[in-house]
Amino acid sequence: MRTSILQLLAVAGPPYDTLEEVIGIRGSANVGSLKDFGVTYREVPLAADGGLDWDALARAVRPETGCALIQRSCGYLWRKSLGVADIGRAIDLIKMQNPNCKVMVDNCYGEFVETSEPPMVGADLIAGSLIKNPGGTIAPCGGYVAGKKDLVAAAAARLSAPGLGVEFGSAPGHVMRALFQGLFLAPQMVGEAVKGGLLIAEVMSAKGYRVQPLPRVPRHDIVQAVELGNRERLMTFCEIVQQTCPVGSFVKPTAGETPGYASEVIFADGTFMDGSTSELSCDGPLREPYAVFCQGGTHWTQWALVLGEVLKVR
Repeated sequence: MRTSILQLLAVAGPPYDTLEEVIGIRGSANVGSLKDFGVTYREVPLAADGGLDWDALARAVRPETGCALIQRSCGYLWRKSLGVADIGRAIDLIKMQNPNCKVMVDNCYGEFVETSEPPMVGADLIAGSLIKNPGGTIAPCGGYVAGKKDLVAAAAARLSAPGLGVEFGSAPGHVMRALFQGLFLAPQMVGEAVKGGLLIAEVMSAKGYRVQPLPRVPRHDIVQAVELGNRERLMTFCEIVQQTCPVGSFVKPTAGETPGYASEVIFADGTFMDGSTSELSCDGPLREPYAVFCQGGTHWTQWALVLGEVLKVR
């Protein structure tokens, strides 16, 4: 029996569906999950209001806890996304209990929404996707890690091989141009997505739907969730988003099993860059409470068009 070398602690409830098999809490053994490498896992449940349980977190870190994972965005949970201030408060609590515990933040969907980022409040490492916020709707692929130099180097070595790290692999010139141009455009694109989320929250809450976050509150990421209540409403909402997209508007999204997800999921994302949720997209798992998670939008008026059609079939 392999002995545990360290422990991963998720401090904001369960992780996003696609991380479950990476961690090893779902799926087959001996496929290279953290569990296969002897890393154990624990999580701190959320508080009743959907935020961090500060009292539980204050006593959750153990001597063997080598890394604490903070997921900034809500994922597929009906919970509050975390602001940088709360992330900093959580990091302080973690380090007080075990100064050697590394803190890694899943920063996806949160970049450029606030004026500071998690490394500025003590995060050791952050990671995210380049076909979301920091790609500015231009980046065609990729992800990023940022933070302390030694940890970035270690992540690069795991991605390629020890001794090669970030020196390995090819990056054609046109891809590098797109990455830097996307980064330049990212703050503007994120601003449009935030305005779209504010509009969705305002309109759908006025029509009696539960929304998260609520209207007219500070935003910490670009995700806007709406609880639709049943399978049919969720599928119809996604169909209307797809019809409003600039690419593939004739396509009818269908629910199905997707690798990495624990249940059926439906996606709507007619985008110029495949999978670029920073353009215009929504998705949701086909399970209670049948919530749709809306992201992106290069212009907030795209969501105005979507909502106009949604309200016709309510």
